[in-house]
Amino acid sequence: MIRLILNILWFIFGGWLSGLLWLLGGAILALTIVGLPWTFAAWRIASYSFWPFGREVIWRDELGEQDAGTGPLGLVLNIIWFIFAGWYIALSHLLIAVAEFITIIGIPFALKDLELAKLALAPIGRTIRDKP
Repeated sequence: MIRLILNILWFIFGGWLSGLLWLLGGAILALTIVGLPWTFAAWRIASYSFWPFGREVIWRDELGEQDAGTGPLGLVLNIIWFIFAGWYIALSHLLIAVAEFITIIGIPFALKDLELAKLALAPIGRTIRDKP
């Protein structure tokens, strides 16, 4: 029940905007053709941005999945992402988290924004799952 309440509050106070911006970013990446490798990562982050409580971000190799995102290609894609997009998207989530930490009630939301900042730094090779 608490997860539902936190997700509703998250969605009302900015989760919808964050999710829509990630969806838009993914759509723009898809249009460029060159950005296709990052499109689905952006859309995964969007789904997490809309409804983060009760879910967690993990590396795919923790699930035993081996794909292009977990090997050397994934590393190269994450480095390119970091240079052109990841650092300033992560910085925006970090600044929002600092503002949320100032209020005691905003601490759970700040922790989720810190997770989003970490995810924004290197999204390739990660997946989102429901917490056990």
